[in-house]
Amino acid sequence: MTAPAATDRTSSARPFSYPRPGSSLHCGAVSLETLAKKYGTPLYVYSADQIIERLQMFQAAFAQREHLVCYAVKANSSLAILKLLAEHGAGFDIVSGGELERVLAAAPQATCRVVFSGVGKTAAEIDLALNAEILSFNVESEAELDLLADRARKLRKKARFSIRVNPDVFAETHPYISTGLHEHKFGVSMKTALAMYKCVAQNRWLEPHGISVHIGSQIASADPFGAALDRVHTLVRQLERAGIAINAIDAGGGLGIDYHARAFDPEKRVQAYAKAVNTALHGFQGKLLIEPGRFLVAQAGALLTRVVNVKRNGKKTFVVTDAAMNDLIRPALYQAYHEIVPVKPRAGKPRAVDVVGPVCETGDFFARDRALGPIQPGDLIALLDAGAYGMAQSSNYNTRPRPAEVLVEKSKARLIRRRETIADLLATEII
Repeated sequence: MTAPAATDRTSSARPFSYPRPGSSLHCGAVSLETLAKKYGTPLYVYSADQIIERLQMFQAAFAQREHLVCYAVKANSSLAILKLLAEHGAGFDIVSGGELERVLAAAPQATCRVVFSGVGKTAAEIDLALNAEILSFNVESEAELDLLADRARKLRKKARFSIRVNPDVFAETHPYISTGLHEHKFGVSMKTALAMYKCVAQNRWLEPHGISVHIGSQIASADPFGAALDRVHTLVRQLERAGIAINAIDAGGGLGIDYHARAFDPEKRVQAYAKAVNTALHGFQGKLLIEPGRFLVAQAGALLTRVVNVKRNGKKTFVVTDAAMNDLIRPALYQAYHEIVPVKPRAGKPRAVDVVGPVCETGDFFARDRALGPIQPGDLIALLDAGAYGMAQSSNYNTRPRPAEVLVEKSKARLIRRRETIADLLATEII
């Protein structure tokens, strides 16, 4: 049979394609069949080339102003990916001491390009960040600012900080990943932020560095970003009139991708985003920080899995795979959509199937009533756009070892995380 063109079942925005008629699915120049044979399944496969291409889209879009792209580590915290991004000039947005330890392990030279976000920083995490001399803390409450001042005084290290403001801007996205409204746990009001900056203006251990904002994730339109930053820019002017200089604005992350098979132009979306940001910040001479995560890595990754069984139950057909919700929880958690494509397509008419895993939960599914071509036990399928919040949210539920990970660069693939073993899972337990 003739394999479908890459644009039939995979967007040109993805690095996964069928290079020629009758061929199997490839990541760049590397066959996924070959990777499955060598490393087993389930297996996460990432394209280093696309990750860097996406980073450079942002860097080019903001080339006319001082800026820093701080990759959101929570999206995919693989040490190899962090090292790759650091080597190409990225900074990092972290939300825990553990994520800072990952940056220290992968790219210690980049700690000066780290911003620390999150609503629940502990004293130990703050001390770790102060000693690492990170760029800035994104402070989310008055109590946190007090704690930061106390830890900075005790360690005798000046702490640069930005207050995360809540602009009360609605962004159309899943409610679990919307963060810009006053009822959310993140940030403080504009009025509270103004009072906080004034209150600590004379504290010798605190250095006002900037203002931070983040309105949510998986946002397709540039308009909410522009609206949020327009309000932030107004606050900057108020602070300047009060004699408080703001050197940076952290615009956060949240620019979305398209998880479906529709045509998607990532460069066009970045350009629209940059235009909205630059328009809102016209006249601001300080540094711009942005925190993309999903946009850099999601479409660069796929979860490769082998079909264990095809089960018919009444009118339903279930394609059972060796990957499960513990490997990729997004469909169960968010009802998220992931394109599913055969690694080696078979001839025949598509039919509606449920693609499910072996975990003992009804919620263990990747797709329901999805039209897929003929699939038989032993076939390989790929769940696309799994590079963000896939491995990062994985677990050992049902005592299942987590997958291995492979990074593809040009025509070479290398293992960046070995598959876990049962011995790994039991090693921390005491009888």
